[in-house]
Amino acid sequence: MKICRQKEGLIKVDGRIRRNHRYPLGNMDVVTIEKTNEFFRILLDVKGRFLPHRIDAKEAGFKLCKVVKKYIGKKKIPFVTTHDGRTFRFPHPDISLGDSLKVDLAKNEISSVIKFVNGATVYLTGGNNIGRIGILQSVEKHPGSFDIAHIKDARGQTFATRVGNIFIIGDGKSPAISLPKGEGKKLDLIEERRAKLEGEASDDDDE
Repeated sequence: MKICRQKEGLIKVDGRIRRNHRYPLGNMDVVTIEKTNEFFRILLDVKGRFLPHRIDAKEAGFKLCKVVKKYIGKKKIPFVTTHDGRTFRFPHPDISLGDSLKVDLAKNEISSVIKFVNGATVYLTGGNNIGRIGILQSVEKHPGSFDIAHIKDARGQTFATRVGNIFIIGDGKSPAISLPKGEGKKLDLIEERRAKLEGEASDDDDE
C-alpha cells in the first residue's frame, strides 16, 4: 500500500500510474516499476495460475489484445473491442474476430495485427489445456455449438480446445512476446517430478 500510494506514481499498469493496491491485473497486462527498472507481463502457467513474467523495457512498450467484438456504431463508425475493454475506432478492414492487436501503450494505437489463421502460434487462456502454447493446425466448425481448434505443441503432442480459449501470440515463425519458463509445455506427473529432481541436483552441484 505504501509503495502504490507514493506521489511519484511508482507502479504503472499498461503505461498508466495506478495507486490503488487492489487494482486488478489480467492476462497480458504489463506492470512497470521504473524505480527498480523492472517490467513484468502477466501470463498464465500450465496450471492456470497467474505468473508475472519478467520482460525487458522494449517489450514492455506494447501489449497484445485479442479482438472479441467488431461492430458498426452510431453514424456508421466501425469499432473493434478487445479482451481488456479497449475500443478502437476505424480499425483496418482486415481486422476480424479472434485476431490479436499489437497495441503501443505510449500512444494507445494499433501498431500491427497478428491474424487468426492456421499455422499461427497460439496461447490458451481457458479450458483443460490452459497456459499451453502451440501451433494452430485446423478449426472444426460446428454451427449452433462451439467451434473446436486443433493445436500441436513444441513436443509434438496434439490437443483440442474451444476456439474461444485461443489467444494468438505469433505468426508461427516466432511469438511476438517472450515466453515464460517451460514455454507452455505441459508435463505429466512423472516428467514434472524428474525435472524437479534434476533442478535440485543442479542446485546442489552449484553449492
